[in-house]
Amino acid sequence: MRLKSSNLNKSLGLTGAVIAKWWRRTIEWHAVYFDPTTDTVHPSAGRRNVFIGWHEYTLMPIILRGNRNMLALASDHGDGEIISEAMRHLKWGVTRGSTTRGATTALLRLLREDRRHLNLTPDGPQGPRRTMSAGPIFLASKLDLPLVCVGYGYDRPWRMRSWDRFAVPRPFSRARAVFGPPLRIPSRLDRDGLENYRRFFENLLNWLTEEAETWAESREHRAGSLPMLFGEAPAGMSRWNRSSAPKLPDSIADAWAALTGKTSRARAA
Repeated sequence: MRLKSSNLNKSLGLTGAVIAKWWRRTIEWHAVYFDPTTDTVHPSAGRRNVFIGWHEYTLMPIILRGNRNMLALASDHGDGEIISEAMRHLKWGVTRGSTTRGATTALLRLLREDRRHLNLTPDGPQGPRRTMSAGPIFLASKLDLPLVCVGYGYDRPWRMRSWDRFAVPRPFSRARAVFGPPLRIPSRLDRDGLENYRRFFENLLNWLTEEAETWAESREHRAGSLPMLFGEAPAGMSRWNRSSAPKLPDSIADAWAALTGKTSRARAA
């Protein structure tokens, strides 16, 4: 029975990947950046990052950023094997676990990773929705890697009746991403320090997500926006102008300055 189940999961994963490859061609994908070199397709994207985005929007990075030296965590739950198989067909590296359930084992695996970018869903696999766990903060701190929050949004998506209201973009609709600034976390944090950074990044990711959702629901053009292509850089990405970068609300920029004790890179971006 276990073998049959494994074969079925592999078949479902392959089917899901094939559908995703067709589906993505029907959707208009665009992004804005605080720093476009954080996107793995940028010609100068050399440094490793830890990327985080809410669980409900995992489809967008999965189907757009395969084959870009990315490693993701997939849930140990039953559907995690299907998702893992689909991601592998889309050229992702995958390890099983989460930053909540089986957190110690999962984090140890990621701490041993020394080559690839890491992509995490900080509220997965069981929520609460849009509430960040401390796992990504700890990981970025110990690996001394920038943490990049990415907000995603779709135009009138289909929503599942799951804890995260998982979003599926409609064919021939708009999908948008807002890449936050790359921010480094001190390597030595006590429990209070972890919590302070956790709250900051939770607020930042929620703001970026709300911005992406509002943009996707509108027909507005945003200065500096670029198309998101499938695993490659759009024309003109290397000529991006910093003056077109979005600006954070003062409350978030000031919170970062208070955490770090210096002028916020986020505000400057």
